[in-house]
Amino acid sequence: MRDNYRKRLETLHTDLIFMGALCEDAIANAVKGLLDENPALLQKAIEIEKEIDLKEREIESFCIRLLIREQPVAGDLRLITAAQRMISDMERIGDQAADIAELAPFMAGSAVKSDIHINEMADATVKMLSDSVDSFVYGDLEKARAVVDYDDIVDGLFAKIKHELIDLIALDGANGEACLDLLMIAKYLERIGDHAVNIAEWVTYSIAGERNVSE
Repeated sequence: MRDNYRKRLETLHTDLIFMGALCEDAIANAVKGLLDENPALLQKAIEIEKEIDLKEREIESFCIRLLIREQPVAGDLRLITAAQRMISDMERIGDQAADIAELAPFMAGSAVKSDIHINEMADATVKMLSDSVDSFVYGDLEKARAVVDYDDIVDGLFAKIKHELIDLIALDGANGEACLDLLMIAKYLERIGDHAVNIAEWVTYSIAGERNVSE
């Protein structure tokens, strides 16, 4: 019986890795579709978001069955509870990637998006997401703390992009609408970073029983 239980926990780990990978793909397709003006990539990001929603429901149901059948205590209970919270943040990440994909067509033909650090910010948020999921899978408290610290880099990139967009508007007022759309996209990426921080904090809870990692 315990062997079966351990296998179910391993399945939970595998499913979380897969859901995290879906989120990474959604972000990558949305941003590349934006920069390359590729409708197929933008549509792919939207389709992946739907798959993320399905995966969230699947994992949530799996966690509930684990709680009812196994009645876990202590560390295992924290782990399953953390997983439930993590998938909620991943679902929101998928939503924000889809929001980027849906906003991107309004900037078709605008060269402004190539003049700012959107791609760099996207790479930074994907790193945060990947590291936060890895910290859960490997029970790595230090990596979870590093994700929280890395959020300063994402916040710094958001501030840089905001100033770049202000400069572009000052240079040519005709860029105003595209710049506002890009600022919204940068804000979506910043929120993705915040969700990665949430995931890292739930990892800390699953390992140490507390969420405060900013030591």
